[in-house]
Amino acid sequence: MNNKHVHIVTHDVPWPVNFGGVVDLFYKIKTLHDLGISIHLHCFTKNRIEQKNLERYCETVNYYPRKNQFSFLHFNIPFIVQSRRSRLLIENLQKDNYPILLEGIHCTYPLFSGALKNRKVKIRLHNIEHAYYAELAKNERNFFRKCYFKMESFLLKHYEKKLASMSDYWAVSHSDVEVFNNMYKLNNIQFLPVFIPRNKTTSFTGLGSYCLYHGNLSVNENEQAVEWLLSHVFNKLEIPFVIAGRNPSDRLKKLVYQYKHTCLVENPSEHEMNDLIKKAQINILPSFNRTGVKLKLLHAIFNGRHCLVNQAGIMGSGVETLCELAETAEDFTLKIKHLFYQEFTESMLQNRTKTLMDTYDNQKNAQTIILWIS
Repeated sequence: MNNKHVHIVTHDVPWPVNFGGVVDLFYKIKTLHDLGISIHLHCFTKNRIEQKNLERYCETVNYYPRKNQFSFLHFNIPFIVQSRRSRLLIENLQKDNYPILLEGIHCTYPLFSGALKNRKVKIRLHNIEHAYYAELAKNERNFFRKCYFKMESFLLKHYEKKLASMSDYWAVSHSDVEVFNNMYKLNNIQFLPVFIPRNKTTSFTGLGSYCLYHGNLSVNENEQAVEWLLSHVFNKLEIPFVIAGRNPSDRLKKLVYQYKHTCLVENPSEHEMNDLIKKAQINILPSFNRTGVKLKLLHAIFNGRHCLVNQAGIMGSGVETLCELAETAEDFTLKIKHLFYQEFTESMLQNRTKTLMDTYDNQKNAQTIILWIS
C-alpha cells in the first residue's frame, strides 16, 4: 500500500489549464498521481471555482478564499503573500507530518510565520518575483497599478531575502538559480523543469502560412511585445501576422487593425490555439522579462515550426539551441524574411524531440520530487 504523501499548496486553482500560471501545477499533480503519490492539495481561490476534476488526482482537496482588501496590509509582507494568509491552511498542514511543497512565493506565509518548524518543506519558485514585478511596473501605463507594482517589487525583494534561508527551492530555469544564488549567496536551490501537457512533439513539417504571436494579451508585458512587433517589425513587412490570446485591450485592437496583413484572434479555445500554433510558419515570441521560463515558448516548440525569440525570452530554459535568436527590430525583420520561406524538416523535428526529452520529461522530473518525499 502506498504510504508516500505530500501536501501541495497552490496560489490558484490548477484546473482548468487555461493560462500559463497553472500548467506546471496541474501536470505536476497529474504525474505524481500517476506514479502513486497521495496528494493533499490546498488551493487559494479568487476568480476560479472549486473543481471536481482535481479529486481524480488528489486524496484531499481544500480551498481557501484569497483576501483582496488592502485594509489589512502590513508593509513588510508583499500583497501576493498577505492575501493568501490562512489560519485554516496552517491548521490543516499541522494535522500530520507529510512533506509540504509551497507553489510560489505567494504561498509561503505558513513557513514565514514559523508555523512549519521541523517540517520538510520545499518552495517552487515560479519567477524571481521582485524582478518580475519590477518589469510589470516598467511596462504599466496606469499610474496606480504602476505604483502598486513598484511597491510589491520592493516588498518582495526584502521578503525573499528574509525567506531565503528558511527552505530549499526548486526553480523553473537555470537563470533563476543563478540569480538566486548570486543575490543571497545560498546553495539551497536546484533547477527542476516545468511539467508540461505532453511529452512528445506534434510539430508539422513543411511550410506554414503566417507568423504568430500568442499569449495572455491582458498582461502588460505581452501587450508591449505585440505593440513592439507591430510598430517596429511588421510595419516594414507584408508577411501575414496573427496575434492570438486572452482579453486584448481596445487600444491593442485598434493597433492591430491598422495593418491589412495583421489579424487578431480573441480568446481562442485550447483547440483553436493549438491549431494556430501548428499551422504557423514562425512563432515569434520576444519578451521583456528575464525571469522564469516562458510556457508559451515551450508550447510553441512542442507544437509549432520555427521559433524566433530574443535572449530574455529563452535564457535558462534549456532549449536555446532549438530557437532562432534576434534582439533588434532589424534582426527580427531579417530573420522573419529568411525563416518564412525555409521548410521545417523531419531532421529538425527529430533533433527537437531529442533535445526536449533530455530536459522536459515529466516522469523523469517527477522522480526528483518523489526522492525528496521519501
